[in-house]
Amino acid sequence: MDFNMKKLASDAGIFFTRAVQFTEEKFGQAEKTELDAHFENLLARADSTKNWTERILRQTEVLLQPNPSARVEEFLYEKLDRKVPSRVTNGELLAQYMAEAASELGPSTPYGKTLIKVSEAEKRLGAAERDFIHTASLSFLTPLRNFLEGDWKTISKERRLLQNRRLDLDACKARLKKAKAAEAKATCEGDLWNDEVDKAEQELRVAQTEFDRQAEVTRLLLEGISSTHVNHLRCLHEFVKSQTTYYAQCYRHMLDLQKQLGSSQGAIFPGTFVGTTEPASPPLSSTSPTTTAATMPVVPTGAALAPPEEAALCLEEVAPPASGTRKARVLYDYEAADSSELALLADELITVYSLPGMDPDWLIGERGNKKGKVPVTYLELLS
Repeated sequence: MDFNMKKLASDAGIFFTRAVQFTEEKFGQAEKTELDAHFENLLARADSTKNWTERILRQTEVLLQPNPSARVEEFLYEKLDRKVPSRVTNGELLAQYMAEAASELGPSTPYGKTLIKVSEAEKRLGAAERDFIHTASLSFLTPLRNFLEGDWKTISKERRLLQNRRLDLDACKARLKKAKAAEAKATCEGDLWNDEVDKAEQELRVAQTEFDRQAEVTRLLLEGISSTHVNHLRCLHEFVKSQTTYYAQCYRHMLDLQKQLGSSQGAIFPGTFVGTTEPASPPLSSTSPTTTAATMPVVPTGAALAPPEEAALCLEEVAPPASGTRKARVLYDYEAADSSELALLADELITVYSLPGMDPDWLIGERGNKKGKVPVTYLELLS
């Protein structure tokens, strides 16, 4: 019991000495040992890494789960070391509603059949989103959390210990300075002050050794931030890879759905325009052929998909229908693949119409005395 009381009194004395030293430094009444410039740069880089990691982590969580209530629930489950329950994605919920609506409104009707097709596509989109969230959480969010909850806590602990060692060192320096000043003034009590100076010098040597040792430990941890950057860079590449896979799956699912709806719409509304007023995915600049090939809408060529009777049809002999022509604005430049197609320039206005039995992905376009087939995905149909 006595030992504990002595240790408690000693700890209280050390805490008081540090508090006094810290307060005097704040008021400019005591000298402070400054760290070297390289060490200060390591500290600044570590703080910046921690702050930006927190921001990126929080915003990525918002991206993966926009619902704040769901994020709080997942956070509580993680803190309680319990498995997060499986959650239905918005796409899967929409697919469920559409399937139920089709069942009630009539699955054999045109509207019901379309609802079923769209619900199946939305279900696939929801499953792709679930896979993306799972992959991104494991490959990107988890390493960021591990850094903040592991490495950074260790660095913070050692930095606080270094701060205490510095306060002890500066307190010893101040104590030695006062002892030497008192020794210089005293004449008759020289031996007493000599003992005080020797004691202060011994304490200063011990404090300096402990400070140097702690500074080296902290320096090694701070230099490890470079390895953290390398690890986060690798995780960032994994995140981009998973996001690319996710959006590629979404594009493929929607393109398949658009083709299904286009064929069914042509059967339900023969002789009318097929396609949306906006393209499924805008093509990129032609200066990047590799990227463009991966992102441009897949437009079937006229020679590959045109029916035999249409391929043999002379466009110069085709007359526009008495009714059913419309104006269309060209969204992107299009280079004709052969003489049966019409080259397009972005933002120009052309007249378009459809012919019976024509592929729903194509229309006949006219510009002045020129005419040819044009892809629907490159057009915005005007009223």
